[in-house]
Amino acid sequence: MYSRKDQRNLTRTEKKRLVDAILELKRSGRYDEFVTMHRQYYVTDAEGRPRAAHMSPSFFPWHRRYLLEFEEALQAVDPTVSIPYWDWTRDNTPAASLWAEDFLGGNGRSGDRQVMTGPFAYRQGNWRVSGGATDGRFLTRNFGRPSAPVDLPTAADVDRAMGDPVYDAAPWNSLSTTGFRNRIEGWGISGTRRVANHNQVHLWIGGSMAGAGSPDDPVFWLHHAYMDLLWARWQSAHPRSGYQPGSRLPDDDPQRDHVFAGDAPLPPWDETPSQLLDHTGVYEYV
Repeated sequence: MYSRKDQRNLTRTEKKRLVDAILELKRSGRYDEFVTMHRQYYVTDAEGRPRAAHMSPSFFPWHRRYLLEFEEALQAVDPTVSIPYWDWTRDNTPAASLWAEDFLGGNGRSGDRQVMTGPFAYRQGNWRVSGGATDGRFLTRNFGRPSAPVDLPTAADVDRAMGDPVYDAAPWNSLSTTGFRNRIEGWGISGTRRVANHNQVHLWIGGSMAGAGSPDDPVFWLHHAYMDLLWARWQSAHPRSGYQPGSRLPDDDPQRDHVFAGDAPLPPWDETPSQLLDHTGVYEYV
């Protein structure tokens, strides 16, 4: 078993080894395969297709399996590497350690929002995006979205979601008003609530993180490691509240063929949400 650390506690050597492993995956073409996978499975409510990754109960288990596959690829390069997590309720400014020159680099410049600092800056010659929010070849960020300002979520925002004792609820999509899953995934519902938590962070970073190609920005992995940690904490706080729906929805439920029950294999893997509920035999959060 290995550990996933808070990014603020990484040593300089640990940061460098992680960055070097990510850059090696990029050079080999493997990194862009992960971006393509995320774009493939970013299916919205309006598309009328099965939704494994977003706007559905399987948001958490799908991304847990996705992060594990990415972590396995990193560890094939460097066995000492794991995905750190970014607690954006604490490290919530552009001066936070993850945006440093020796780690993820900082905000995009005014105008085209191109990231000019750090190892993933296009001008360094190592990072060309495979297609995200724009047609540009470079990584972009737009912290706080000045044209329509957005803040990072607070600890109170997370606590409200963590307090919901139900995992998910009908209609099992972006319009679910109750349930931990959509409170954390954070889809805004007109007249009910604004964009929150997970989605709010994507909006705050902006640029490459603002669309289906969001893994083009390596901060994606740190953000989703924190999502995974919050899911684990919620499970611990609500031990009697299991994954929902546990079995396939009734014939008359319009979401029957669009969401994945606990016993339904998640594409592109053969594992079910129920098989992905417990991470403790593989990694721990420290």
